[in-house]
Amino acid sequence: MEDRVFVLTLLISLSSASVSASFFFPNITGAIPPWQKLPNATSLAPWDAFTNFSGCHSGETRDGLSKLKRYFSNFGYFPDSSSSNFSDDFDEELEKALKTYQRNFNLNVTGQLDDRTLEQIVRPRCGNADIVNGSSSMNSGKPSSFQTVGHLLHTTGHYTFFPGTPRWPVYRRDLTYAFLPGNELTDEVKAVFASAFQKWSAVTPLTFTETDSYSTSDLTIGFYSGDHGDGEPFDGVLGTLAHAFSPPSGRFHLDADENWIVSGDVTRSALPSAVDLETVAVHEIGHLLGLGHSSVEDAIMYPTVTSRTRKVELGDDDIQGIQSLYGGNPNYNGPTATTPTTTTEDWETSGGEIPYSASRWILAGFLAIGSWILLS
Repeated sequence: MEDRVFVLTLLISLSSASVSASFFFPNITGAIPPWQKLPNATSLAPWDAFTNFSGCHSGETRDGLSKLKRYFSNFGYFPDSSSSNFSDDFDEELEKALKTYQRNFNLNVTGQLDDRTLEQIVRPRCGNADIVNGSSSMNSGKPSSFQTVGHLLHTTGHYTFFPGTPRWPVYRRDLTYAFLPGNELTDEVKAVFASAFQKWSAVTPLTFTETDSYSTSDLTIGFYSGDHGDGEPFDGVLGTLAHAFSPPSGRFHLDADENWIVSGDVTRSALPSAVDLETVAVHEIGHLLGLGHSSVEDAIMYPTVTSRTRKVELGDDDIQGIQSLYGGNPNYNGPTATTPTTTTEDWETSGGEIPYSASRWILAGFLAIGSWILLS
């Protein structure tokens, strides 16, 4: 069977100009011929060097530890630090951040950079923070009730919300979404996002409708490279895959430098850096709707996902969290969360960026060049 690779090259001029090249692939299986150089196929992931810190512990000094501190700072583990001028010392602050990280990801809380912890750290992940303002974290379980046919189950939820528990108001139940015009995505790529939205509408009263009006849409989706003007620059292949903003901002940005798989079995891809587009889309839509990160590894809202992995079905924790915000879909036959009795002050607020206003960026101009490359 003929495998097909399609490469969409973008030249986007925004208020903060950047050149983006998005790589979308149907599944590519089998060995890649040595003469066939695929885009981004062999690029080094930005955090791979952290594995050199194996066994590092408090009191040591290692070249590059400042970069690991910056990693923890980006995801909320240095809440009191406004400086990016970190040292290479394994100090008390790093040990404290590391222990919190280990608790959030259900690791042994050693305070040391053991192999299992480093394996988790270098995994590709969502760019949204795990901890916001230092006051909440992923692993804070909360009692909740879960309704199944004939039974009311009492469980512990690990879902989280943004600070202030923002959500779309009751009069906005049909949300519109639009794609950055300069990306010129194909129908095949857009269908991946439609499928991702359907996962959330199946368990809530929310519906999602694509529109061509990018400037007035509730939700906006775009692929960008590097620094793209929102203070959260992308870092190339793997590393940070995407990020999204809470209601009512509705902005959803994906790293254009990733090797995105749009169809087929991503687990059989010959690209070691292959990332399943729908897996990332389902996760980021959770943020668009108000969910933060979960410490439940099977949950969609778990922050990390390895390459060549597909995870698109909502877990119980995801369903409990989203139904706590919006209620259930009357046509949904699966388990549903009961009406929450806690106040918004009691709910955990974590796992995302601080809400922004819904103002839209000005599109100064764009140029897009699409090309098809056929591989036999």
